[in-house]
Parts: sequence; structure tokens; C-alpha cells
Amino acid sequence: MNIHTLGELRATGYRITSVKDEMRRNLLAAIARGETLFPGIHGYERTVIPAIHNAILSKHDIILLGLRGQAKTRILRSLTNLLDERVPIIAGCEINDSPLAPTCKRCRRLAIEKGDDLPIAWLTRDERYREKLATPDVTVADLIGDIDPIKAANQRLTYADEEVIHYGIIPRTNRGIFAINELPDLAPRIQVALLNILEERDLQIRGFPIRIPMDVVLVFSANPEDYTSRGNIITPLKDRIDSQILTHYPQSVETAMQITRQEAWTDRAGSVALVIPDYIHSLVEQIAFVARGSELVDQSSGVSARLTIAAMELLQSNMERRAALTHDQSVFPRLSDLAMLLPAITGKVEMVYEGEQQGAEVVARKLIGEAVAKLFATKFPPIERAGVGSRNERNRSYDLDADELDDAFTSRRGRKQQPPPRPEEKPAGKSEPNYDSILAWFIEGNKITLSDEQPFAVYVSELKRVPKLLETATKYAPSSSDHEQAFWMEMILEGLHQSLRLAREDLDSTITFQEMMKFNVLRTVK
Repeated sequence: MNIHTLGELRATGYRITSVKDEMRRNLLAAIARGETLFPGIHGYERTVIPAIHNAILSKHDIILLGLRGQAKTRILRSLTNLLDERVPIIAGCEINDSPLAPTCKRCRRLAIEKGDDLPIAWLTRDERYREKLATPDVTVADLIGDIDPIKAANQRLTYADEEVIHYGIIPRTNRGIFAINELPDLAPRIQVALLNILEERDLQIRGFPIRIPMDVVLVFSANPEDYTSRGNIITPLKDRIDSQILTHYPQSVETAMQITRQEAWTDRAGSVALVIPDYIHSLVEQIAFVARGSELVDQSSGVSARLTIAAMELLQSNMERRAALTHDQSVFPRLSDLAMLLPAITGKVEMVYEGEQQGAEVVARKLIGEAVAKLFATKFPPIERAGVGSRNERNRSYDLDADELDDAFTSRRGRKQQPPPRPEEKPAGKSEPNYDSILAWFIEGNKITLSDEQPFAVYVSELKRVPKLLETATKYAPSSSDHEQAFWMEMILEGLHQSLRLAREDLDSTITFQEMMKFNVLRTVK
């Protein structure tokens, strides 16, 4: 801008516009042009974003209420896109006074002294946004302001003079947007200090009889969990915040994948080809979706989108590490890599009491197992889950026929009880596709050991030791490479484990698959 004085500004016909009117005008124009006002925000197109648009068009102050990792802060920072590129202020003013309507004592005096020669400066849209993370040590002086005795001494002013005021961060954001993150963490007496700004739009500091009008948009974020664990929002303040908008986690795996691809650091330079197909991305996202429905996870705390972002970065890093160890020129994910994702899960998932009793790592492995089972079900026929059949075998070992079993349940506690359900017999000629042949090999006492550190040649040769494993993987999951084929072979073994048909032992970054009964006997002996 080549405009440096009040006179030059007046000659352009410039008029004062409030921040809310400015945002409203720019939003309507942007919507008409079809612009994306919240870049990088996915999954909110029909929920959160229309609600924000309506709040801005209504000239509301806004609070975004949602669990962690739901892009609340990013949305608040994106609101600057609705501001004008630059606005004029009186040069040197602490509270960004408009040259056409100065409010503080210093600027009013300068306007009288300088007239049309009053110097002006220009604020960019990024300079008009400030935010504060609410912490228990935040004071009213931090937000609103206080008397500055040093300024009074240096300028030889009395405490009755308005110019001894040291302004807080909110008045210094005058004519802009001010955001407070984690609002419930503010002490109630500090929240009270915001009431006047939200309702009367003026500033009152200490015992000064003055009221300085504030042109500022206040926006907030909060986590519902904070209402009980760390604090709450006082009722008068909630009443003065015009729009409360609820955020949410991605509602589809595809949207979650889009977010993770955008945020995760996966574009890494290197001489080794790292191949990560879409179904691996989907598998990692499923871990978060499973966690959000797990009874072992505290759902009031939420499962952040940062879990899958960190998990994808760890997965790629483990593949890089394997390439460096084995000198393979092409690296493909393995299910054994998923154990290396535990650090991304255990620190981002809060457990309920039952989960804490089992331990964070055990729960994380269960979440991974459930996600793997979902991927297995998309490719392979279902496996009859072990349990009912084993109980039937135990009944037969006691040589009880059906009538004797009924009598045994009748005599228990002296009243008739329903006998356990009998397993359905599989029709002749319709056995599970090659699963019996695979299991038979393990029943004979064989086992295989896989590792995320094995060279590919060793890894695939270990898998090929299992009869019918390659044939089954090829039949139901056609592959474009040997690496992908080996992945599906390992998937079949993991599917048998998730159905309790094979035992799996994890030890020192190795995974050993073996027959379930022998594994249980060994554990009992140990």
C-alpha cells in the first residue's frame, strides 16, 4: 500500500467495517466463487463447515466442541482466510485503532495534533489473528490488561492516567480474531473477565472509569471430557457464546485415509522402493476405527487422528530399517511390521478399568488383531471359530451322551437348565477351503517363525513351508508381485490365529505360529 497518512486514506473513500461484517461479506463472496475456505479439512463438508458458515453469516462468536484430534485448532486458524488482506491502523497503536475512529487516549491526542498527516500502518490478515492456550496460570492481566507501574514511572504519569494501562492480548487483537484453546481450563474467575467483551463489546481494566470499545471476534475450542476432569465453562459465558458447533471423527475409512495421507510424513527420498498399497493404508485406519468402538478404550477421551498419522510414519520407517538391514531393493509391508506400531497406539489411547488391568500393550495388540481380521474377511472365506467344537470334544471325553448331559444339567442346583448348544456339523464335501490342510501341518508339530527383519527370500521360503498356503493365497487374493503374495500368505496364518485355530507367540520382534493345543501345553508346563 502506498497510503501512509490519514489524508491519503480519506481520499480513497475508505470506510470502517467491523470484523464480523468483513468476514460475512468475504464469506458470501467466497461461497459464490466456489472457493475452499478451510483447506486441509476433510469429512466436515456436510456437517461442521456449513454450521461455521451459518455462524459467521449470523455474526456469532463460536465455540468448537469436540474430542482431541478433530482439527479444531486448524479450523480456527483458517478463519483468517475470511479477513481482508490488509486494514489500516494508526501507526504505533497498541490496540490497532482505526485512523478514522481512534479510541485510546494516545491515538485521540495524535489525531488532534496531526490531522490529515496522522501516520498510518497496515495490518495483514495473519497479524490480525492471535490465540491463547488456556492454562490454570492465565491471569486477567494476561487477557485483558493491568496498570503498568514501570510505564507510569518512566513517563511520569499518575495511576489515574489512562496511558499507564498495559493492554492484554485480547485488546491487542482489536479488529481481528482472538482464539482461546481448551476454554474449560481457564479458572472461573478468569472466564468472568470475558463476559463484558462478549456481550457489551467493551474493555474495563481495574478501577478506570473508561470503557474502550472492542471490535474483535472471539472463538473458542473445548473438549467435552474437560467439563468433568479439569474444569467447566461457567454458565454465563456459555450463554454469551452464540454458536456451539460439534466436531467429529472421520465417518468413513476413505476420509480418514485422505487425512492421514495429507498429514503423515511419507514422502521420503531414498534409493529403496517402498510399496504401500491402499489396503495397507485402510488396515492402519481400521485400527483407529476399532479403537473408537472398543469396550476397553475410554470413548469419552476419544482416539485422535494423530494415532494413524504416527502409525503410518512408523510403518514406513520400519520398512526403511528392514531395507537397510537386509539390503533388499524393494520393500513391501508385512503383518509382522504391525508390532512396531505399538508406540503410536499405547500413548494415544486411554483405557477404561478393564483395559488398564490388561495393559496398554495387550489392548493395542488386540486392536491391531481386530483390524487385521476385518481385512482378512474382505479377501478370504470365513474360518469356523474354535471354541464350540472344543467344548464338544471335552463332553465326549467324559463319554456322556445327549441324555446324560441333560441329566447332569438337571441335577445342578436341583433345577432344569438349558444344555449348551451343540455345534453344527459341516455338510459332507463342504470343508473349509484348504484351511484343514494348513492346520493339519501344524497339528503334526510343525511351526514357522517370521520376523520384520528377515530378508525377503528367507521370509517367503519360511511361508512356503506350509502346505496349501500359497495355493489358498493365490486363489482368493491374486497378487501383482511376490511380495504381495507373501503378505496374503501371512494374512491367512493371522486369520487362523484370530479365529483361535493357530497359536501365535510374539518374542523379540519374531512371530511364531504353531498348533494351539501344543502351545497351551507348553505354556502350562512353563
